[in-house]
Amino acid sequence: METFDPTEHIRGLHELVAGSADIKAILDGLTRFASTAISQASGAHIDCAVTLRRRKRTATVAGSSEKAVHLDHIEQTLKEGPCLDALDKGRPVLLADVETDVDWPEYSRLLAAEGVHSALGVPMMLGETSEAVLNFFAPAPGLFTQDVIREATDFAEVAGSTLRLAIRIEATEQLNTDLKAAMASRTVIDLACGVIMAQNRCGHDEAFQLLTTASSHRNQKLRTVAEEIVARVTGSAEGNLNFED
Repeated sequence: METFDPTEHIRGLHELVAGSADIKAILDGLTRFASTAISQASGAHIDCAVTLRRRKRTATVAGSSEKAVHLDHIEQTLKEGPCLDALDKGRPVLLADVETDVDWPEYSRLLAAEGVHSALGVPMMLGETSEAVLNFFAPAPGLFTQDVIREATDFAEVAGSTLRLAIRIEATEQLNTDLKAAMASRTVIDLACGVIMAQNRCGHDEAFQLLTTASSHRNQKLRTVAEEIVARVTGSAEGNLNFED
């Protein structure tokens, strides 16, 4: 059995984040690292899936293989299993043997049908707004020894810090995108107000109110109405809108 090397995995995981801003791609890479690490520790091939949940977003599921993702979806569909229990309890939860375990009978039955005989859920600490859990699948019982569970926990701790970084980077990039969109929206609204001010010989506040009223009457977003106004003026010298309706 090979010993867990945090330095190696920290380097690999950070390179993964540096090479991609896409959370799904990062999660796919993370599960491949996890699968390799725990396969080496256990001496057998271990599939790994991860479920990431963030506030106001749908869950993101990734895996070291298509089979791993499929197995994870089984648990999500049933809403029972070691992965979900690990999230609730904040610690690793083991399904030692699908033939003898009584905690999740339906889940155990479905895993056995897929050739999986043991599973391990290991949570990752991501803060208040996000949560994630690694789900490991073994082809035989007895592979998730205490040493292997310890290594899976150590890996989850390293991977959790990397995933927190990736989430922060994504959030920053999204904020920049939102700010750019807001600035573009503000610009076109100001341009539209300028057109209305010129056409109606009024001040900015009154022009903005006329624009808001038109948006409400047409059941369109304020920016959409503003874009139409600007497009008519710049696209045709004859474009002349009436804002008294």
